[in-house]
Amino acid sequence: MRKVLLPACISPLLSPQQPMNRTWPFVQPAEHSAEATSSVQSGLFTTSSQDSTHSLFAPLRYTPSYPYPLIVWLHGHGSDERQLVRVMPLVSMQNYLAVAPRGTLIAASEAGKGECFGWQQSEEHVQEAEQRIFDSIDVVRRKFHINEERIFLAGFDCGGTMAFRVAMSCPSRFAGVLSLCGSFPTGRTPLARVTEARRLPVFLAAGRDDTTYTVADVCGDLRLLHAAGLSITLRQYPSGHELPTQMLADANRWIMDQITASGSPAPESDPQWMREAE
Repeated sequence: MRKVLLPACISPLLSPQQPMNRTWPFVQPAEHSAEATSSVQSGLFTTSSQDSTHSLFAPLRYTPSYPYPLIVWLHGHGSDERQLVRVMPLVSMQNYLAVAPRGTLIAASEAGKGECFGWQQSEEHVQEAEQRIFDSIDVVRRKFHINEERIFLAGFDCGGTMAFRVAMSCPSRFAGVLSLCGSFPTGRTPLARVTEARRLPVFLAAGRDDTTYTVADVCGDLRLLHAAGLSITLRQYPSGHELPTQMLADANRWIMDQITASGSPAPESDPQWMREAE
């Protein structure tokens, strides 16, 4: 059921365009016997190194026999994949596996030290972002037991915009998309595959006092998404351009709603699984 706050005007016009016809090879999942996964340390983060451009998270009390939902997190502008370390404890330490690829755009560090990254909407950067997202999913697939039908793409700021872009381009690959303080992308018709995208639930969160993604911007995106017939849940918070605790808690609750609506079970060894979503 669509959950929206309807603005006064709704535009029904969408521009058609040929979608990007790109396919991604399937990587064989890892074996999930107790012996094969005995070395997994749950509740810990694996951050990037010189040989990698992503961060990984394994939930507390990781149960190898259970296919976990996966959150793919796209960080905001001026950050990097290590933002996952700050985000997951506020989302859930036990409900999901998670991975965060590094952005494609080198940005100036706010502290003036070292490099940080972002996500740009040029065609070259979008293609590179898709590659990094699906490569990071393959990394998790090799190490852990993921539910292939429960992969959620989420992001903050420009990461939310890129999450929208990639999810709309490849809607069959994701169970839902979450944009936190990130606008819907413009240019190159992101709704070219709108018929397929209508099966994809959307969580959109914004700060009431955000001067980057303003209330007017939110209303404009809401009009477009509603006109496109997408299933939208909108949440607004008394905050600016940031990730308040309640926003991330609501993101967890929304993902749990999508999972439980589909009838997916919780890990038998983790009685807290549903408690966190309450």
